[in-house]
Order: sequence, then C-alpha cells, then structure tokens
Amino acid sequence: MMNQNKLYPWYFAGGAALLFFLLCFVPGMLGIAFSFTDWNNFSSEIHFVGLSNYKAVFLENSEYLKYISNTLIFTVVTTIMKTVVGMALALLLTQNFIRFKNFHRMVIFSPQVMSYLVAGLVFRSMLHPTTGFLNNFLRSLSLDWLAKNWLTDLHMVFPTVMAVDTWRGMGYIMVVVIAGLLSVSPEYYEAASIDGASFFQKFKSITLPLLKPVLINVTVLNVTYGLRVFDMIYSLTNGGPGNATGVINTAVYKEFSKGNLAMGTTLSSILFLVVLSLLYFIIKSMEHKEVEG
Repeated sequence: MMNQNKLYPWYFAGGAALLFFLLCFVPGMLGIAFSFTDWNNFSSEIHFVGLSNYKAVFLENSEYLKYISNTLIFTVVTTIMKTVVGMALALLLTQNFIRFKNFHRMVIFSPQVMSYLVAGLVFRSMLHPTTGFLNNFLRSLSLDWLAKNWLTDLHMVFPTVMAVDTWRGMGYIMVVVIAGLLSVSPEYYEAASIDGASFFQKFKSITLPLLKPVLINVTVLNVTYGLRVFDMIYSLTNGGPGNATGVINTAVYKEFSKGNLAMGTTLSSILFLVVLSLLYFIIKSMEHKEVEG
C-alpha cells in the first residue's frame, strides 16, 4: 500500500515527463552535441570539431561578442526599467485618491495583449524619421531638435528598442505587483501611520520586504525574457543597423538562415548556459537574503 501511494503521483506526471523528455530534453542535448561539429546545409557529412565553434564565438574581434553583450545589456536595463516603472504604477494605482483605478490599470496593461511582432511593427511605423507619427508630432510643436532617427541612429536605436520593450512589458509587472500589494494587510500601514512613518519609510520597511517573493518572480520572468528576446528586436530593427541591436537569438536566426547549423546550435547552447547560470544565482542570492532577513 505504501509503495502504491508513492507511485500514485507518477501516474499523473509520468506522461508529461515523458513528453518533456522526448520533445525538449533530448533535442536540447542533441543541439549541444551538434555544437561540437561542423554541421551545415552544404554537406551531408558531419565532422567533430571539438571546441572550434566556441572559440570562434569568443575570439577577441568576434561579432558574436557584440551579440552577447547586447543581450546582457538589454536584459539588465529592461529588467530594471520594467520593475521600477511597473512598481511605481502599481503603488500609484493602489492609492485611495486615484479615481477609475481599474480603467487605468486596464489601459496600462492592454499592450501586454498585443503580440511582440505587432507592437514592433506599429512602433516601426511610428518612429520612422520622415513619415512617423512621433517626429511629425514633435515638428508640429516646433520641437524639430527633438526629432531623431530613432531606429537608424547608432546611438539612439538600442535605447529606443529597450524603451519600446519596457512600454510593452511594464503593464504585466504592474498587475503582478498590484496583486502583491493587495495581499499586504492594511494593519501594517495603519500601525506605521500611528508611529508617524512617512510614505517612503513605509515603502522601505513594509512594502519592499513583504513584496520580496513577488519581486523574485518578476525578476526571474524579466531576466528569462530578456535573455531570450527575439520578436521585438526582429520586428523593429532586424538586429540593425549593422549589428547595433543584434542579440543572441537574432544571431541564431541569421546562422540558421545561412545554413551554418553548427554555429546556430553553438549560440543556442551558450544562451542556454547563460540563462541557467543567471537564474540559478538570482534565485539563490534572493533566497539567501530572505533567510537572513
């Protein structure tokens, strides 16, 4: 009877675990294996080349280093921006003096319903240097000096892409943080008010500590998305101009398009290891702080 009770959960999880193993784990391991070969579309023969592909990625003048650094910069910046803006909006839209709070929440969250490709194409049109809505609006206000080549200027394009991605994703973070704020008992804030605590003192001593589990989840979601970003950048700039906004997944797409399958799987393997490592350290560091707290 005891053995049957132990096996009982596997009756439900076994099928899903088997599908995951066959459709995710096995292809993933095969991809890593192929990264040590010269697999391509131009030859039916596959030869083992050891670490040659990885060495090509990490050469001093390799363009792939630019893709990796762009990915990390994009992840760090958008994670911070979405979290800060999303939390600020959540704090604002849970205050009693705000009217029609649900309407404002719906409007801010609505971009989340839009696909990344659609959002990218819409902003690609709006940010066109000559016919785009933004520059024409600025010129109509005699603010020509603010009109920029948002998606073609090497100094402007990457911040623009990150700003658009933040706009699209901040609503989701806001909703998650609002759910966390509404779960905090008002008694904590009432007691703090009696003691004469200011808004910022309440935020530092009550809100942030109690929102720690929510912030951990938000950070993990943002980091995972940022490292794997593709749709938004592909629809906005296709990684251009040059490779100014290229990230690991746009590089993977280009390598597979050129038939260089081994390099594509190499970059995918590097991305997998980066995601796994960063998420592990993020979760462990936050768990450690939570235990200390």
